[in-house]
Amino acid sequence: MSTSSSTLGQRLWQGPVCAGWRQDVEGALYHLANCVFLLGFMGGSGVHGCFYFFGFLGTGYVCYVLWGWFNACGLDIVIWNILLAAACVLQLAHLVYRLRKDTLPEEFELLYKTLCLPLQVPMQAYKEIVRCCEEQVLTLATEQTYAVEGETPINRLSLLLSGRVRVSQDGQFLHYIFPYQFMDSPEWESLQPSEEGVFQVTLTAETPCSYISWPRKSLYLLLAKDRYISRLFSALLGYDISEKLYALNEKLFAKFGLCFDVRLPSLYHVLGSAASDSGPESEKEEEAHEPAASPPQAMPTSVQQTPPCTPPPAATNPPARPSRARMSRPDSGVLASRIPLQSYSQVKSTRQAPLAPIRTPEL
Repeated sequence: MSTSSSTLGQRLWQGPVCAGWRQDVEGALYHLANCVFLLGFMGGSGVHGCFYFFGFLGTGYVCYVLWGWFNACGLDIVIWNILLAAACVLQLAHLVYRLRKDTLPEEFELLYKTLCLPLQVPMQAYKEIVRCCEEQVLTLATEQTYAVEGETPINRLSLLLSGRVRVSQDGQFLHYIFPYQFMDSPEWESLQPSEEGVFQVTLTAETPCSYISWPRKSLYLLLAKDRYISRLFSALLGYDISEKLYALNEKLFAKFGLCFDVRLPSLYHVLGSAASDSGPESEKEEEAHEPAASPPQAMPTSVQQTPPCTPPPAATNPPARPSRARMSRPDSGVLASRIPLQSYSQVKSTRQAPLAPIRTPEL
């Protein structure tokens, strides 16, 4: 062992064993191949870096094949470089196949850039979400209903991609649903996984719409399996429901000229208990004015003998009470049945929301 190592060391320190160096250099293909290899090894990482690396590597091996065939005239050189060039071509084909397989349709690419990319959602998690809806984009024609009040079961969760959907209840408009908003997020959050229910509102397409829909059972299985996706949907649905509540709040402001807040217990009490009131508004007003219109009773004799005090001059001609027809009234019968005329005029003059009562109703 020691003799072999000493012999190898002597050969390394000795001069070259070549009797004479060739005067002519290799051909241009040999030097071109080395330059291509240098450029190929300067590639980066990632998919595009792999394309760059294997593309230059395959080109360099092809140059070696041509050099071995025309200049070196070596069969081993030609065979080895053909095999290495073929390996690079196969690797490039595999990369192209992976890119085509991972490519999403245009609608889902735009959805990811708009909704998920700002939240830094990983592409792998997003593909799981897309795979749950089977990568299908559904459509709605103009005036076509997505859900009918009291009839359509809550068995899916949908997200609007394009168009505009009108939400109404008992024929009254509530709010709009715009692109990249959930169409039935309140209904989804109102039920447990084991419960069943129907829509309490009607959803109608005002323009041609496109949307994606997740089946209820499949989405529940995905949320139970992946905690990250479950938290992502919880955040998205919570934000979407808050946007719908603020849309209702803006509708109240636009209709009455007052900035109501749907979170106020007083407004909840007004809107919630109005359905249980069966008497019309006119009967309540007549009951309120009955004490003033009733005939006066006979006064005691002691009081009648007392001479009445002379009223001050300002009170001799009291101002005429405005008629009921001239009183300003809210447009909604719901709030009109609960807010007295004087309090409503005060609220309208101050331009403030009604204050919450001390005792709030129990939910």
